[in-house]
Amino acid sequence: MIRPRKMKQIELTVLNRDVDRVVEYIGRFGLMQFTQEKEAVERVGEDEENRQIRRAPEKDEKKSADQVEYEKIKAIIQGLSTQAAFLGVPLPQEADEDSELPTEKEEEAAKRIIERIADLGQTQAALVQEKRKVEEALVEAKSFSNLKAPFSELDNLSYLTLRIGRLDPVKQADLNKSLGDRAIIVPLGEGDRVLAAASRKGRFALDSELKKASFTPLAVPEGFVGVPSELLTGLETRLAAVQKQLEDVEQQRARYVQEYGPILKRLTASYLMAQAIGELKSHLVATQNAYRLTGWVIAAKVNPLVVELERITGGRIAIRSFDPNEVEEVRDGTEKVPVSLEHGTFVRGFERVVFSYGAPLYGSIDPTLFVAIFFTLLFGIMFGDVGQGFVLLLLGLLTGHAKKGFFARFKRFSIPLLAVGSASMVMGLLVGSVFSNEELLVAPTRFITGALFGHPMDRFLKLMPERGSLDKLFMFFGFTLTVGVVINSVGLIINIVNNYVQKNWEKAFFDKTGLAGAVFFWYALFMGLRILLGGRFAWFDVVGLLLPLTVLFFSKPLGRLVMGERPLLENGLMVFFMEGFVEILESISSYISNTVSFLRVGAFALSHAVLSFIVFTLATMVAKPPLVGPLFGITVMIIGNVIIILLEGMIVAIQVVRLQYYEFFSKFFTENGVEFNPFRFRREV
Repeated sequence: MIRPRKMKQIELTVLNRDVDRVVEYIGRFGLMQFTQEKEAVERVGEDEENRQIRRAPEKDEKKSADQVEYEKIKAIIQGLSTQAAFLGVPLPQEADEDSELPTEKEEEAAKRIIERIADLGQTQAALVQEKRKVEEALVEAKSFSNLKAPFSELDNLSYLTLRIGRLDPVKQADLNKSLGDRAIIVPLGEGDRVLAAASRKGRFALDSELKKASFTPLAVPEGFVGVPSELLTGLETRLAAVQKQLEDVEQQRARYVQEYGPILKRLTASYLMAQAIGELKSHLVATQNAYRLTGWVIAAKVNPLVVELERITGGRIAIRSFDPNEVEEVRDGTEKVPVSLEHGTFVRGFERVVFSYGAPLYGSIDPTLFVAIFFTLLFGIMFGDVGQGFVLLLLGLLTGHAKKGFFARFKRFSIPLLAVGSASMVMGLLVGSVFSNEELLVAPTRFITGALFGHPMDRFLKLMPERGSLDKLFMFFGFTLTVGVVINSVGLIINIVNNYVQKNWEKAFFDKTGLAGAVFFWYALFMGLRILLGGRFAWFDVVGLLLPLTVLFFSKPLGRLVMGERPLLENGLMVFFMEGFVEILESISSYISNTVSFLRVGAFALSHAVLSFIVFTLATMVAKPPLVGPLFGITVMIIGNVIIILLEGMIVAIQVVRLQYYEFFSKFFTENGVEFNPFRFRREV
């Protein structure tokens, strides 16, 4: 289509019981771009229902209930995310295509799974902490195991505080918990004898907790030296037990991954959908019984949407539809109608080039078709090589068909790569270059040209200058200038039509990119071409040039005259003369620079040919020695082509984008529109 798709604004009044299913349907298929609450309220009538919608207390009460539900959903998502991270299960970042809103049964399942995995995580954390304490105590005890000093004096000689005594086994777990990481309790045998170990700085806390737990100290035999063997044995036994428990926990975690991994992903996707709906509902106009949804929909999808929403709600829905010119905010300029473009596969691949510069205004000409054609043509001219173009074509196929992995990240570039790869291959056939080799296509080219033209030629188009003749090179540069004239002219026509449709008469007829500027540009080209072909400058050329320049000089007052604005000289006579002269100078210089700028297309095509010639010549030179020579030649060809594809390919792409932005878009992109961005659960790939 040459224009964006027609849009309508619709208002839906939906009962509370139906709103989630309505929003779910809209978000699943990306049908509606919602407007802000203020815009929905301002156009509400004064009937009883609408007066209820205006009541702030009810609205706040409703939002409060929605907020409670929204916070609960966020808490569940956070819980699922935390426990999935513990299991090492990657979760989706958005709802799946087959996701559905969670039910009460799924909410119970989510809470139960979160609790189970959390318990396992807490058990693992406690075991890891205990393992660390036991290891530290064991290292400290072993360091003093051979010390020949009375045990009673170890408390004064080392950094380890030891207490041996009796403690009720029932209280041992509570004591371990209260001590935390400050000390460790080691059972000595199967009875109630224990050994408590702490760092020197933690001995006071240890003694305090032992006293609370009714710890009964035991006397160590007089003359006993070193660290008791029971301590080392107890620590080692406890360490082995903790290690075994950690292994059991790890096995349980692996079982949880298999059992709960898919469920966690499904539940997360469902709750992400619920979260998106909850976020939207918090911004909607609402009463205790109903919600109002206002937004933009593609006109062709309004009737199917209405039919489906009536089916979903059982007819419990009120729908109003407005054309853009019926929307007060659009008429007074406070709101822009969002723009949705409709294209085939080839043109759609270049939409991002347009939207990266700006969205066209609603109702204006859609430039994407021209961008696709010009982008492909310019790239092909500057990057002509069959082999290198085939590499780009292959990359386009890989990115287009990749489902996941590295190439899937660049899926949006698939169509442009296919297009420019094909164009480069065509240009490569014309210049006779295959991976910088200019000899492979000589024989078939001579056969084809001999059959077509009666005399064989080595190649259809020769960019490298021939000795004693530059005619073909000048003709090629003339061709690139012609391409530039066509692109500039299309931009001017788009600008004239857009401003005419919008009834902006000054920019349509009197501006430098309007009809007056276009007539000057076209007549100057016609005159120059006529003189170049042997004609002479004539009196009517003066009229042809001065008439549009005069209109440009008086563009401001003429525009105000046509638009009915007064006074004609808004800022006085002196400012008028200054603006007029500046307008003429700027128009002449911009048209010259915009046209000459396309010489860079020929220059880059020539530089590509020169670089390919250098690579081919260098590879031929190093390939002359026997045995290893061919290997060196192939290596040089591979490295040279990789450099050309990566470096020059990137430079050519940048130059093409620059020509589109500064020479083409600048003619008509004077005001940006708003891209249609419907509410959806999944981002488009």
